[in-house]
Amino acid sequence: MQYGVKDILEMEVAPALGCTEPVAIALGAAAAASVLPERKIDSIEVWVDPNIYKNGLAVVIPGTGGLCGLETAAALGALGGDPSLKLEVLGPIDKETVEEVKRFLRREAVTVHLLSDRKGLLIRTVIRSGENTAESVITDLHDNISTLKLNGLELTDHPLVSRVDEEGQSDLAKLEEWLRDLALEELVALVDDLDLEDKGVLEESVRCNLRLAEHGLKHGSGLGVGKALDRLVRQGLIKKDMILGARILSSAAADARMAGVKLPAMASAGSGNHGLTAVLPIRAVMDYVECDRESFVEAIGLSQIITAYVKAYTGRLSAVCGCSIAAGAGATAGITYLLGGTLHNMAGAIKNLTEDLAGVICDGAKAACAFKLATAAGTAVQASLFSLQGITVQATDGIIGASLEQTTQNIGELSTQGMIETDRTILRIMLQKRFSAV
Repeated sequence: MQYGVKDILEMEVAPALGCTEPVAIALGAAAAASVLPERKIDSIEVWVDPNIYKNGLAVVIPGTGGLCGLETAAALGALGGDPSLKLEVLGPIDKETVEEVKRFLRREAVTVHLLSDRKGLLIRTVIRSGENTAESVITDLHDNISTLKLNGLELTDHPLVSRVDEEGQSDLAKLEEWLRDLALEELVALVDDLDLEDKGVLEESVRCNLRLAEHGLKHGSGLGVGKALDRLVRQGLIKKDMILGARILSSAAADARMAGVKLPAMASAGSGNHGLTAVLPIRAVMDYVECDRESFVEAIGLSQIITAYVKAYTGRLSAVCGCSIAAGAGATAGITYLLGGTLHNMAGAIKNLTEDLAGVICDGAKAACAFKLATAAGTAVQASLFSLQGITVQATDGIIGASLEQTTQNIGELSTQGMIETDRTILRIMLQKRFSAV
């Protein structure tokens, strides 16, 4: 089947309220609860893969006044979430729901199990209510509900359940298979196919993510990395250029999002922070160069395309920071496009960024992600500027390949094969900290 840029945007770019890992848990619980005859819930049991577990441990959940944790996410979804809203499932949560969730959690009625050997995204939720039992399963993608059951009966025609082909393959899996076969020239050519609807989605992604950045800059949410950088500029201790501008916008947005501010991010490849990194560095660069709005929107589109392409190799979640490697690659390609670079420059920029940031680990979603987004955003601009100056990492160096395509394959191998034990070690350290604090 032939896909196009519209398919990429429809499947990979969507609003998400809160960090997508706890939100995905909330979605699974909300979906299961929605098929129960009544929402009088006795218990919730959840099974998750290591990366969902890792990313759901410490990040604040929006609208809760600072609550976090996988158990909390499941209870919020079951008691007040709207599964039809997908990654904005927690939009209806209010103070009354939060108080109800706190009472429910005190009963210790929520149990979360870590599937330590599971590869790939998985969230299985079982909710018991009197004599009734509901179950949901989310696989592959944060909002992909692959199974929904009531009392053991599979609800195959339920509108919340994703469709698969006769071979059991999802649309996303087929899209990623198609993406992996494309060369950079073909990926860039997809920008020419953007129609008015697509451009509207891309414009909204800028507005949506910029709102988070503005909130972070105004209020110093979370760690306040973006606000601190901006303050250092005003104090005359550092100078603002397009590199620092990209760092300020991206980290400020991450500050707000990781602090649980109730504003959605326009996610990319299932991650709100990916969406911030793919969009905001390009928006920052626009303030320093002369460009028309059309070229700017096309640059954002290219960033989303390249982010999806890299994620097709690395997988949804891994030990490698996707904001750095995947969304960073998208951003640097988009910036190079905006600055008038050639295909050669774009490939060089992505190679530069890859060599610079390939070792950045993902140690879960938390306030400190703002530091990583600052680094990824600044490096995306720098990698582009270097490539435009003729400075490109050579194929003889490290994991860099002779082509962009080979480089991306190498990153995929590093993420999915080479860092398996790293991922386990990261989670083991996080769990040791968690249980030693109890």
